[in-house]
Amino acid sequence: MKQTKVSAASAAPRRSAAMLPALNFFLADVRDGLGPFLGVFLMGQGWQADDIGYVMTIGGIAGMLATTPLGALIDASRCKRMLLALGSVLVIAGTLALFISSSFAVTAASQIGTGIVGAIIGPAIAGITLGIVGQQRLPYQLGINEAWNHGGNLVSAALAGVLGYYWGLPAVFILMSLMALGSLVCIARIHPADIDHDVARGLEPGKVKELPGAVRATDTSALAVLAGSRPLQLLALTMLLFHLGNAAMLPLLGQSVVAQGLADPSLFTALTIIVAQLVMIPVALVAGRWAMRYGYWMLVMLALLVLPVRGLLAAYWNSVWALIPVQILDGVGAGLLGVALPGLVALILRGSGLINTGLGAVSTIQGIGAALSPAMAGVIAHRYGYGSAFMALGGAACLGVGLWYCFADTIRHEGRSNSLAVDTTMPPSAGRERGSG
Repeated sequence: MKQTKVSAASAAPRRSAAMLPALNFFLADVRDGLGPFLGVFLMGQGWQADDIGYVMTIGGIAGMLATTPLGALIDASRCKRMLLALGSVLVIAGTLALFISSSFAVTAASQIGTGIVGAIIGPAIAGITLGIVGQQRLPYQLGINEAWNHGGNLVSAALAGVLGYYWGLPAVFILMSLMALGSLVCIARIHPADIDHDVARGLEPGKVKELPGAVRATDTSALAVLAGSRPLQLLALTMLLFHLGNAAMLPLLGQSVVAQGLADPSLFTALTIIVAQLVMIPVALVAGRWAMRYGYWMLVMLALLVLPVRGLLAAYWNSVWALIPVQILDGVGAGLLGVALPGLVALILRGSGLINTGLGAVSTIQGIGAALSPAMAGVIAHRYGYGSAFMALGGAACLGVGLWYCFADTIRHEGRSNSLAVDTTMPPSAGRERGSG
């Protein structure tokens, strides 16, 4: 009888863990709102490239400012499922507002709301995942999560392209709503008791790690968390440079092709996503297995290296066929970082109780780059042409490569010291105290 109860108890977390891939699949089309379809949609409404860049930057800044407090909220909350569900609903509501009106005021308000609410989805998924599977299986599960997330992007982009081709871009709005409903079903099927909220924030019984700089679990400001960890500072600055070069690359590629009348807007935008997502799926799976054995440093370096090559190809190959190599490289970079970023933050801040706060802090810093990227690219494209804009975006990534290489030991030393702790901790299923949300 005891053995039966133990087996049933251990099976419950596995059932909730089995819903994580499906949850990531459906949230793929929700967390970024219209994503690359936004620029194409607004161009169809008569917007100019620089105005599109400005409104996307406004939304990016709003999301950037919200990331750290929302990460701290995820650390403190025992209702992570409810927050994730609320975020999904509100992201869709903000995006659907664009269907009613595409004025600058409505579009800016929609992007601000989407940025703020969308900022909670990443930390919420990371916290729920860590709380269910624990630190030891986190790299492996992150690879699976990312693969299914990219699979969701692939399917939704393919459907959006087909539906948009026959019925126009408004069909994309309907598709997003259906994907949001799917995510709500997955959230409902994750049992609240299967989430260990202490493990979800990085705490381990009897092993509370005090970071340099007197950072405590009660201190949730971005500056305090970053000041307490040099590896986290390096990671945040590197991600800022990466996203300064990366965030505008795909929307700008779509705008460049559409502006020259080389392809159908809906179909081309969907194809840019499909090519990248097809590559991201196997890359994410390989990255998760690589991180389990060798760590995360090389994954970040490879992601940085492919971005300048993307910029060169986009700048000098003025053809629809440039889509294939440019987006293959995008798939490599995004697939690697989707696993490496949350995994590195969890590793660096393990035992601090600040993992989701730290993830929010890094996301805030990288959000500066992501927010400035569309505005920078839009202004350069408007004044000097799309080729110059692509070169500028690739140049930002080159700075990130130099930074990551020069301070490699900062991350490697942190990874080695924490990897030893991984080998000696109890299995994540042992001694859990379950929460309520």
